Amino acid sequence: MILFIYLFIFTVDCIDCAADPSVINAVNEGIETAREIVSIRRPWVMISVNDDEDLHFRKAEFDPEDCPSDCSRPCENVCPANAISFERENSTMEVPFGPDQKANPKGGVITERCYGCGRCFPVCPYDKIREITYVRDAMATAELLKRNDVDAVEIHTSGRQTNLFKELWDDLANSVKYLRLVAVSLPDTGDATISTMNQMYAIMEPHLSCFNLWQLDGRPMSGDIGRGATRESIAFAVRVAASSERPPGAEPNNLQSLIGGIAYGGYARKIVGRVLSSMGSENGVTGIEYHAEHLLKALKEALHLVGSVKSYNHPDGMQR
Repeated sequence: MILFIYLFIFTVDCIDCAADPSVINAVNEGIETAREIVSIRRPWVMISVNDDEDLHFRKAEFDPEDCPSDCSRPCENVCPANAISFERENSTMEVPFGPDQKANPKGGVITERCYGCGRCFPVCPYDKIREITYVRDAMATAELLKRNDVDAVEIHTSGRQTNLFKELWDDLANSVKYLRLVAVSLPDTGDATISTMNQMYAIMEPHLSCFNLWQLDGRPMSGDIGRGATRESIAFAVRVAASSERPPGAEPNNLQSLIGGIAYGGYARKIVGRVLSSMGSENGVTGIEYHAEHLLKALKEALHLVGSVKSYNHPDGMQR
């Protein structure tokens, strides 16, 4: 986590992470490590919470003891986060020695690494992998905001109803004063979208003293799976911008100012993760700032991704 944050700190304005103290600490440590090397403006740190089931808040789970010993383990091969691991342990319960000795799998999903992309669900030939969804504890999140090392919060909501959103906001309300930004992420719910947005804004307004941003996802997705979702998000944003009844926080003066930002998640993790994995296999656990060749390669990957949006020079022109 620290290495990943360190690499993207040079290119981004806001870093979104899980509402977990250890994760937030890792993000801030990565930021400070980068700032010790070069003077840069400190990006905001954002945490994500949800008021209902959401694809961003799910994990894979299975019992490795249920897996047949001869399974080719496609789940392990397809996982982009290396979150599925098997260790084969020889069983001596039935046949102590000989060719009939069985190998029982141990391990399973490493929860801390799984980010819920969903690749493993359809590839399991025995349908053993389950989806576990969860909702962040609102009171625990409120305490995190009071630490004053988080700048923004992103609330993921289904947009289908506002009662769960209100319950979450009521729990967070007294901590919102510590924030610079509150972002609300919601999907396209058709004709009800604008009305729902206005209801949510009315809920937030009494305690909202910072910037408000509407993150229009179009179609819910998680990780780097979601082909075509970007086009749907843009179409959704254009429709909301054209509405005269849209709530505050969605008021561009013209279509040229429609897109105020772009979020990179699982795809950014994947492209930089390749460099970090190769560095780890060669050098063990170490800081990438001590390995100039890997650092340059990872920065090029990051700049390729965000360069056109941030108006950076093409990374191929970087000097060693």
